Amino acid sequence: MQNNMDRLILSALNEDITYKDITTDSIIKNYTKGKAQLLCKQEGVIAGLSVFERVFALLDENTKLHFNFKDGDAVKSGQLVAEIEGDIRVILSGERTALNFLQRMSGIASYTRKVVNLLEGSNIKLLDTRKTTPNNRIFEKYAVKVGGGCNHRFNLSDGIMIKDNHIKVAGGVKKAIEMAREVSFVHKIEVEVENLAMLREALEAKADIIMLDNMSVEEMRKAVKIVDHRALIECSGNMTLEKITNLKDIGVDYISSGALTHSASILDLSIKNLERIL
Repeated sequence: MQNNMDRLILSALNEDITYKDITTDSIIKNYTKGKAQLLCKQEGVIAGLSVFERVFALLDENTKLHFNFKDGDAVKSGQLVAEIEGDIRVILSGERTALNFLQRMSGIASYTRKVVNLLEGSNIKLLDTRKTTPNNRIFEKYAVKVGGGCNHRFNLSDGIMIKDNHIKVAGGVKKAIEMAREVSFVHKIEVEVENLAMLREALEAKADIIMLDNMSVEEMRKAVKIVDHRALIECSGNMTLEKITNLKDIGVDYISSGALTHSASILDLSIKNLERIL
């Protein structure tokens, strides 16, 4: 985990600092000890503090951070989240990369927590998807968990999910399931269906998990009755907050939402009050 995280953080730092920070280096020639504050500017859920800290540590392992919160904590505008102490050049050069990670991850955690709260009182698990920012999946899926959601498969190697194009190529739902089962008997088989006819075909082929894709709430109610606990049920497709609320009591097991990662706004945070320590 640490090696994967470091590799991706270093890539982000290399993107932002090709060979040096010419602005900072022209103003501050030598090591100058300083401190700064990480401030929250809106209400939300904080996530990614260890990533934020690691950015500065990779630039200079002597950088020290003092946190007033931990991942998963609720934060409000005006609160002091952390203090940073170290070489001013490191603080200035690392602040944007560190904030980019923290703001993005905290935004995902905040939106996830909002959706999880809508499902309170039900047994439905909220899942993310693979609709993540390239090379940032490890961070974004972690943020979903911090917000109270659950991770769906991390990548294509994690599980069998038969989608519409697989079905078309295979020649039908039943055929696609049979072909997948021939290759792997250790994985559960999930299949995406778009209507009740496909649903019945998936049940006949004994799919383990059936994803109801882009169906209306009323269609999903009918689907739950047809399935009658013979398979687990996941709902997906255009999962607005209103639609999620309406699905709370119909008897599905999972709701997956790409919006958790692809549409969550950032949580506004900033590094301010940088000053020298004499």
